[in-house]
Amino acid sequence: MIHKLTLQDHATQPHTVRGAGQDVGRSCILVSIGGKNIMLDCGMHMGYNDDRRFPDFSYITQNGRLTEFLDCVIISHFHLDHCGALPFMSEMVGYDGPIYMTHPTKAICPILLEDFRKITVDKKGETNFFTSQMIKDCMKKVVPLNLHQTVQVDDELEIKAYYAGHVLGAAMVHIKVGSESVVYTGDYNMTPDRHLGAAWIDKCRPDLLISESTYATTIRDSKRCRERDFLKKVHESIERGGKVLIPVFALGRAQELCILLETFWERMNLKAPIYFSTGLTEKANHYYKLFITWTNQKIRKTFVQRNMFEFKHIKAFDRSYADNPGPMVVFATPGMLHAGQSLQIFKKWAGNEKNMVIMPGYCVQGTIGHKILNGQRKLEMEGRSTLDVKLQVEYMSFSAHADAKGIMQLIRMAEPRNMLLVHGEAVKMEFLKGKIEQEFSIDCHMPANGETVAVTTNPSVPVDISLNLLKREMALGGPLPDPKKPRTMHGTLIMKENSLKLVSSEQALKELGLNEHQLRFTCRVQLQDPHSDSDTLHRIYTHLKSVLKGYTIQHLPDGTVMVESIVIKVSSCAEDANTKVLLLSWSYQDEDLGSFLSTLLKKGLPSGLC
Repeated sequence: MIHKLTLQDHATQPHTVRGAGQDVGRSCILVSIGGKNIMLDCGMHMGYNDDRRFPDFSYITQNGRLTEFLDCVIISHFHLDHCGALPFMSEMVGYDGPIYMTHPTKAICPILLEDFRKITVDKKGETNFFTSQMIKDCMKKVVPLNLHQTVQVDDELEIKAYYAGHVLGAAMVHIKVGSESVVYTGDYNMTPDRHLGAAWIDKCRPDLLISESTYATTIRDSKRCRERDFLKKVHESIERGGKVLIPVFALGRAQELCILLETFWERMNLKAPIYFSTGLTEKANHYYKLFITWTNQKIRKTFVQRNMFEFKHIKAFDRSYADNPGPMVVFATPGMLHAGQSLQIFKKWAGNEKNMVIMPGYCVQGTIGHKILNGQRKLEMEGRSTLDVKLQVEYMSFSAHADAKGIMQLIRMAEPRNMLLVHGEAVKMEFLKGKIEQEFSIDCHMPANGETVAVTTNPSVPVDISLNLLKREMALGGPLPDPKKPRTMHGTLIMKENSLKLVSSEQALKELGLNEHQLRFTCRVQLQDPHSDSDTLHRIYTHLKSVLKGYTIQHLPDGTVMVESIVIKVSSCAEDANTKVLLLSWSYQDEDLGSFLSTLLKKGLPSGLC
């Protein structure tokens, strides 16, 4: 499913969640802002092998291509739950517009897509899936983003990427149309680790912040304690002759844990072999070297003397090694045990209680990883076979997602006007939603898949004011301007080259080469008065002098009474001389006073007036 969100001036703005609503996996959000439609991420769900694997794009259009409905697509990072449906969307459903992602994401994304395609199509024999050529064609539509660079998608829509930590190349995106804006975090981490820095964004005060909430109720313990616990468990398992399987995704936590084990093996002088899925280590090292600026400060500083990603103790893994006797540690992909090499090794090692599997990250529902973490000891595998799980199952969060504390920290950093939570579990999100609303006094939404959320915005429109008009206002006296108190100014608003300027009416006429026209309102009032027309007019003059204090009231020789710009004339009705017809005329500046006078005179003149 897709999330949909719209932002509109002084009105409701919908946002639809196509995937990762109250769920983790298949992230896909459709945002409508200032008349522009943007798709944020286009992921797949690891727990499904049927139509539910990809977002439901029929929500956007029932037939035809997506190009005419979308202004752009933005991918936050290379994990498949954020980019896995991209070739399906662009090549099979049909989209020819720009796809924005950072340089590292552009480099790594096609490799992971091809790996996944091989597992799904070549090994499992599934149909209705994208081809290698489709991945290549899809990547031709990619426009790379640099951090902190404002990219103009079109005349009105601009986007800017910020560092998100999480994995190499992950970015948060600030989307702006006119004075309205949205920040989408993708997945992010607010604490630095051994190879990446912490997420950061400036105080951009968006109308809406869309944040992941994978660990909505978790406040993680100290990283050092977790690392010590991890090393202790691995060491104990190795000492008793067991094998340790660590399912990881090719890039990200894998490098973090490799650095950790490499250092520990060196310090303890351990001899048990450590292996990493073949091919991916080399590719990972290549990309970390290529995009060294995306890593943390320590790695950048020491990179010239020693490349942290060239490991002495970690070797490439061969399938046959899984049957070798004796202890070993194996990093294998993918990270949720839903397919591939990690699942194959798990099946071989599951029956021995000496062995151990350590799940270092989040597992979505439906995956083998999720099942064993929930204590399932008998697993139904393909072909109706059953697998008995006897090995030790450990969960240790080395996940590079923000915890509850990190999410609150980001809100303080960006200061959004509204909040929307995605990529999390409903119960946990509900708890975090309450905390956010209580602490920050802002509305927080948590739509389910396919649900549309409307967010009200109140955009401020910048207007330049002419110096002459300001001087004239100051000359009139009154209090000095206070930024916290609004003050009414009268002038003419001129729009030139998409900017607004407030000037005096005289200056506007001069600039635009126009002649001044006077607009006057007229009103007829009947009243009963037995006197002559001139006497009635004099009686009106006397009555208004007594009622209106502080106004300029004149009885003119031409037979009219003037109150400010308001002119009052009297004539008798042809049918009845006692019925007088009053004609009131005023300029638009005195509209309130004109309305007041017409109401007053309709009540008639008091008796006793001379």
